[in-house]
Amino acid sequence: MADKLRIGIVGCGGIANGKHMPSLSRLDTVELVAFCDIVEDKAEKARAEYGVEGASVYTDYEKLLADTSIDVVHVCTPNDSHAAVAIASLEAGKHVMSEKPMAKRATDARRMAETAAKTGKKLTVGYQSRHRPDSQYLKQAVVRGDLGEIYYAKAHAIRRRAVPTWGVFLDEEKQGGGPLIDIGTHALDLTLWLMDNYEPKLVVGTTYHKLSQRENAANAWGPWDPKKFTVEDSAFGFITMKNGATITLEASWALNTLQVDEAKTTLCGTEGGADMFGGLRFNGENFSRLYDSKIDLNAGGAAFYEGKTESDSDREARLWIEAIINDTDPVVLPRQALVVSEILEAIYTSAETGKAVSFE
Repeated sequence: MADKLRIGIVGCGGIANGKHMPSLSRLDTVELVAFCDIVEDKAEKARAEYGVEGASVYTDYEKLLADTSIDVVHVCTPNDSHAAVAIASLEAGKHVMSEKPMAKRATDARRMAETAAKTGKKLTVGYQSRHRPDSQYLKQAVVRGDLGEIYYAKAHAIRRRAVPTWGVFLDEEKQGGGPLIDIGTHALDLTLWLMDNYEPKLVVGTTYHKLSQRENAANAWGPWDPKKFTVEDSAFGFITMKNGATITLEASWALNTLQVDEAKTTLCGTEGGADMFGGLRFNGENFSRLYDSKIDLNAGGAAFYEGKTESDSDREARLWIEAIINDTDPVVLPRQALVVSEILEAIYTSAETGKAVSFE
């Protein structure tokens, strides 16, 4: 391996500019050497802002993959092309970070995981919510046994009116779904990871197209075009796990509610509970009395907090690159991301058929 890992970016749109490229550019262990986008101007702009001297620009990702000097590829394209680009990259000998969700379809996500295992290259998925301080603290508490057996959880991804009206977010063909696959995926990943439970048994789901068909609707990012709003505006899932645990998942871009939060979880265990509403809160009983407490994550003293200003995205990028350099497992494993995709797809299938989806 060269002194620095050489990285190629496929897809130079919002998520690449908002997360991947800025975080990677702050690492002294990598250099961004190739940029690909079907809109050449976007790739040129990315090269000018983040590329090393001599960095290449492509409009065809297969030409980028032909560069044998590239070690790592970050896939930042719409959902429908995650699998094709990731699989081709793995087969070309590159390690791959794919944006979430793993793929548009669970069968494609499975092919990604299988290709990573076959090629021996590392594959991870961009679930950055695991890297938040509250997530890290709660994970430590769960591992220590503070909550006991977690038998009920809620995965929260609710916006009152914040429908993304740009790009292909409203295009079912490109994305595979709406808020469920966009923000619900973060909440579900976080919940499964904290519970350390990846064995679903039965899934029931519902999806709605209620507010999406309204003209000139109030929205944080301006009104949407109902004719182009081909994905659900809300989705809800009821998931039972093989060990008897239950998870409810709520995901919406537009819902008439004042209780809003996303990429958050509520965990209920035999020894205590925790949630992320208004900060990280714990509850339980001590000496036959009920208690609740809120954790001050800015006070220091925790293993992961030493006064550093590293953002969640920067931490995600650093740990991913360190996993490659040190030949260790990435934080997000392919098999974990695959189960997330399988459950999301089961919710869509259940909503469409009106029947429960069994994993038995």
